[in-house]
Amino acid sequence: MKKQKLLVAKIGGNIIENQESLTSFLEDFSKIEGPKILVHGGGKSATQLADKLEVKTEMIDGRRITSAENLNIVVMTYAGLLNKTIVSGLQKQQCNALGLTGADGNVILAEKRPVQFVDYGFVGDVVKVNHIVIQSFLDQGITPVFCAVTHDATGQLLNTNADTIASEIASAMSVDYEVSLFYCFELKGVLENIEDKESVIEHIDFAKYTKLIDAGVLANGMLPKLQNCFDALQKNVSKVHIANADFIKDNTIKHTTLSL
Repeated sequence: MKKQKLLVAKIGGNIIENQESLTSFLEDFSKIEGPKILVHGGGKSATQLADKLEVKTEMIDGRRITSAENLNIVVMTYAGLLNKTIVSGLQKQQCNALGLTGADGNVILAEKRPVQFVDYGFVGDVVKVNHIVIQSFLDQGITPVFCAVTHDATGQLLNTNADTIASEIASAMSVDYEVSLFYCFELKGVLENIEDKESVIEHIDFAKYTKLIDAGVLANGMLPKLQNCFDALQKNVSKVHIANADFIKDNTIKHTTLSL
């Protein structure tokens, strides 16, 4: 029996923080027929709030070091203002959405990242996604909207990379669906030359991914993003794309497609 198609889309801070871009994206996203899930980050907003509160923000290889103070800021920003702004924007477009952290409905269980070479603080690595709960929302015509906050089942909330959450949700839902995973950000795709916004690498397989790392083409936040892409493909996600917001309404535009 052929599986039903499911879209899992992730949007980042550059879209979230631009009201015009966000409104346009949510309008296009709401028009997509069939079940869909939205995951959002918001690191820039969290950093801006941290700066206002004079709380230091530290990043290593595109990952946020999350102190107890930073965790409070992350939860307030992601699970509060940003999540509910997005949900209300979807409701405006007659898309019935429900905002969630991983703690809600015990949907995403994580564990605090162990200290090895770096102490990331209150950062969570996903242990399990409860796809049955997510399925129940989809069956009711509800679009789940996940922020980048999980929990460890002991009462501790954890900051978890939004790209990772999107990858793990897409992988878990691939049991029942033919899943397409779309990472939406401000560029047209992965660039060969960061100074040339048209130098999109249209296809990256794992061998090319390794070569791009060795050549120093990939750096900072793009490294974990692509690792999440390949993790999803290895866990039976059908398609993975990296593109700008226009891809949501026109998948023929230039973008990056990932494959094993």
